[in-house]
Amino acid sequence: MLGKSEFAVRLGSRRGAIAAVAAGLLAAGVLLLWWVGPGSEDQAQTTVPAPAVLEPVEGSELLRVRLTPRAAERLDVQTQVVRAAPATEPGSEQTVIPYSALLYDPGGETWVYTNRDPLVFLRARVRVERIEGRFAFLSEGPPPGTSVVSVGAAELYGAELGVDH
Repeated sequence: MLGKSEFAVRLGSRRGAIAAVAAGLLAAGVLLLWWVGPGSEDQAQTTVPAPAVLEPVEGSELLRVRLTPRAAERLDVQTQVVRAAPATEPGSEQTVIPYSALLYDPGGETWVYTNRDPLVFLRARVRVERIEGRFAFLSEGPPPGTSVVSVGAAELYGAELGVDH
């Protein structure tokens, strides 16, 4: 049996614990309301930057895709440099890119995403001469030395077309 003083202490501890939990929940609710505020949906969305911003390219129907550093990290965007390749015919130039850099649009046209500035990507049309294993040999496309996206091109294309997740 508990004595009166022990009972009061245990009851007081329970009440104190319940009061502490209630105070914590109230504080969390107040902080949430402060952070989100009135009109929460509109304000919360404006405080978080869009992962991809589309910028029109003057004189073109293409859009430049500018990613935040976090978006590029999440997509694991990787690039490789376009290399010169031995020409199959004298006087013709060829370049080689990773096959993974190729992107096919719904009309069957082939593209790559170039990366001339950090976190900025622009789609460029290419003409594929042949594919050998992991490499695509181009008869038209970006010049040697240009960085092209070898991982993440499909996601960039989706961003360019406005496809949400």
